[in-house]
Amino acid sequence: MTSTRPTDEALADLASDVVGLVRDVPDFPTPGVVYKDITPLLGDGPALRRVVEAFAAPHRDGGASPVDLVVGIEARGFILAAPVAVALGAGFVPVRKRGKLPWQTVGSAYDLEYGTAEIELHEDAVAPGQRVLVVDDVLATGGTAAAACELVERIGGHVAGVVVLLELSFLDGRSKLPGRDVRAIVTV
Repeated sequence: MTSTRPTDEALADLASDVVGLVRDVPDFPTPGVVYKDITPLLGDGPALRRVVEAFAAPHRDGGASPVDLVVGIEARGFILAAPVAVALGAGFVPVRKRGKLPWQTVGSAYDLEYGTAEIELHEDAVAPGQRVLVVDDVLATGGTAAAACELVERIGGHVAGVVVLLELSFLDGRSKLPGRDVRAIVTV
């Protein structure tokens, strides 16, 4: 991947492409929810590469917030976070739903748009002082991202930023991440 930072025009073009490649699925997983299906985007290699580059660029050498680790939130956050970690030469750390990690964990419960959940992180996944980029596909109510940030900080890490593909601004998830560098490719 190139180390060139995307221009404002390139980011606007990418946002337009993302909108065209994300499919709305009404009433999934529950009635009244419009699910943002990113699988068409994932199947478009050039668009996926541009998303990864846009996520990584602000955190490259010389950037305002370099990172040591990239945290991906289950499950679609894994798909986006792992290539971002590779692009940055950083490690990848999964944040998983409760009971899915095989080692000793720390956990955090949070509210979703359509219920509640709990995520966990291995208690030794982040060393004290490590700089961490948190990656997910959608920022909705902000509960998942806020819980992931809280877990990283609880075990001694520093959250360098939060990046998402889509931000659903009408759900005000950003309000649960005060003082954090939150970036979204598309805000709707």
